[in-house]
Amino acid sequence: MTQVWKQSRILLENGEEVVGIAPVIVSASRATDIPAFFAPWFVDRLNAGYVRRVNPFNPGQVQFVSFRDTRMVVFWSKDPRPILPYLPEIDARGIGYYFQFTLNDYEPEGLEPDVPTLSQRVETFRRLSELIGPKRVVWRYDPLILSRSVTVEVLLDRIARLAGVLRGYTEKLVFSFVDIDRYRKLRKNPALQRIEAREFTEEEMIRFAEGLLSLNREWGLTLASCAEEIELGGIRRNRCVDDLLMFELFSEDAGLRRFFGFKPGLPGHPPSWSYIRDRGQRKACGCIVSKDIGMYDTCDHHCSYCYANRERTSAHS
Repeated sequence: MTQVWKQSRILLENGEEVVGIAPVIVSASRATDIPAFFAPWFVDRLNAGYVRRVNPFNPGQVQFVSFRDTRMVVFWSKDPRPILPYLPEIDARGIGYYFQFTLNDYEPEGLEPDVPTLSQRVETFRRLSELIGPKRVVWRYDPLILSRSVTVEVLLDRIARLAGVLRGYTEKLVFSFVDIDRYRKLRKNPALQRIEAREFTEEEMIRFAEGLLSLNREWGLTLASCAEEIELGGIRRNRCVDDLLMFELFSEDAGLRRFFGFKPGLPGHPPSWSYIRDRGQRKACGCIVSKDIGMYDTCDHHCSYCYANRERTSAHS
């Protein structure tokens, strides 16, 4: 397996022909909330058959991404309501998908100023789950942030209250610990400074994990950490772009089976993770290879802990 996708000749809408790549798995997106803000655009690009992506670190570098071979889309969102009416159209194309749905409760701290209310997001989560099934809606509480008033115990209490209303609507909870020191933008963010936000110590990480495991005896969720190097007994290291989940949900998809290395008509199982892991992500990331089609500086949620928007005023400008 190689992380270099097959090439594809793409006929642009202006009649020009270019050479692009044709990924089997598309991430939509780690860089912005496509379901919330770009649902019509996404479906329009599916109909066009390609998307043009600019390298966020080198604006002069443009890549064309063809949907010719796409069999799976991983959606990342805090408010997927706008894309719900388009799901039947995506279904009709035979493309599989599931959602990484971030549902945090930082309303008292005002860290997610432009997301819908918590009650609205819970309602959307449940509606999405009813439409596509709980296994295809992964709950993320991401990131976990401590502050002057938000302790480990406060976070556990908030998660427990959400778990109560999400019971039966998801089967998995994924979390990560905030990285403030790594990003200068976050260290200087006024909202984080106002509440004296800080990272977890290793002892607090372990205490949080133990508390979550104890609470989960009632919920029965699969618990997983995202891109965390620390070992937390009883909690898995997550694959957000997850070959095992894809195979479980869409094992009969011929394109996915070819991607995973199956021979036609023969039984088998997905290849080892090391064979198809995404080496472009952080060392502790468990994701398999995909192509992200999002752009930085385009998300209007304006979350205080987000590294993908450099300036509040820059999104959609």
